[in-house]
Amino acid sequence: MANPVSLPQDTNLAGFLKVANNAPVLSAEHEARLARKFRDDEDVDAARELVLSQLRNVIHVAKGFTGYGLPVSDLIQEGNIGLMKAVKNFDPERGIRLVSYAVHWIKAEIYEYVLKNWKMVKVATTKAQRKLFFNLRKSRKSLNAMSEQETQDLASNLDVPIKTVREMEVRMTSSDVAFDGADSDDDDFVTSPSGYLPDMRYNPEELVMKAETSDNNRDALHSAIADLDDRSKEILKRRWLSENKATLHELAAEYNVSAERIRQIEKRAMQKMKGQLAA
Repeated sequence: MANPVSLPQDTNLAGFLKVANNAPVLSAEHEARLARKFRDDEDVDAARELVLSQLRNVIHVAKGFTGYGLPVSDLIQEGNIGLMKAVKNFDPERGIRLVSYAVHWIKAEIYEYVLKNWKMVKVATTKAQRKLFFNLRKSRKSLNAMSEQETQDLASNLDVPIKTVREMEVRMTSSDVAFDGADSDDDDFVTSPSGYLPDMRYNPEELVMKAETSDNNRDALHSAIADLDDRSKEILKRRWLSENKATLHELAAEYNVSAERIRQIEKRAMQKMKGQLAA
């Protein structure tokens, strides 16, 4: 669905809020009629009117996420994306109002945005971690660390181990650190990861291990190819190891067989080599 409304930017957020607050509230009958026009006739104007009628709800939901330090205009923009998805999928025959249906889509988009942008490193990747992340934010009474009792209560309410709550709190309270930090005159004072994380690319042990692994793999590959019959060996070399790789049809013409037969020989040779390399 084409964007039926202009999404807010920092420069015109005030204007957007004015449009949202002045948008008329639709009756249930009018809302259902517009939804049918969009569903049956792809009437974009009907979709636009539905979206406009719900913008104030997007703003209301987005304001509930302002505690994460993200621009409210961005939160509203993500909420608008969720609203447009809701309008696109809304079925007026289900007997529910659009606001009840859309709020879940609006929240889902904002949730996803917060999780991706609250920190450079993701703090929550699974569904359970996401639930804990948002509940932990709501449950914390201050910016200070949670007390032992608060931690136990939250773990009990969410039915998760206390250790899980503590780990999530550490993720949330830790600060992002630039890999290359600012220079310091104090040689003994190093805070950025670039100052204490070793560069493993030139580690002698790593280089030797990579070289040995590469040699072993090459020897195993040559040995596996050597065990093939001459025709299979030639087909594999022509198909995969030559600079100018031959096609199935080119090899089929040379061996006076079908392209499917060449493919079968190639497949069987690959399977044989795979078994030898895995042994």
